[in-house]
Amino acid sequence: MKILMVDDNDDIRKMLKRKFRKTDWEILEAVNGREGVDMALEHLPDLVLMDMHMPVLDGHEAVRLLREKGFPGTIVALTASVMRSDTDRAIEDGCDHFIAKPVKRDFINQIREILEAEAG
Repeated sequence: MKILMVDDNDDIRKMLKRKFRKTDWEILEAVNGREGVDMALEHLPDLVLMDMHMPVLDGHEAVRLLREKGFPGTIVALTASVMRSDTDRAIEDGCDHFIAKPVKRDFINQIREILEAEAG
């Protein structure tokens, strides 16, 4: 299983990497939406965790670009913006799921459930 984390915040990426430490998943990192798009298209991860608010290219634009280019993987919006309009917009832009920041203790279980649902 290959997962790409796209987030401009170093601390968040480090915290998520710690959470993934007990899994056998390959974790890739990108620091902005442009880098995330390039990495996703090159490495074709099974799942992309996409921060929706970043410099260079925000998550909304990055997700739209990935879908326009035919990216087949699962994309999960990962953001502190949890207003209904924000979650709806992320889904409209091409995200498959939404996880609110800060992530909860059961974050890895959430990811497993998403991966199982997408596979099944």
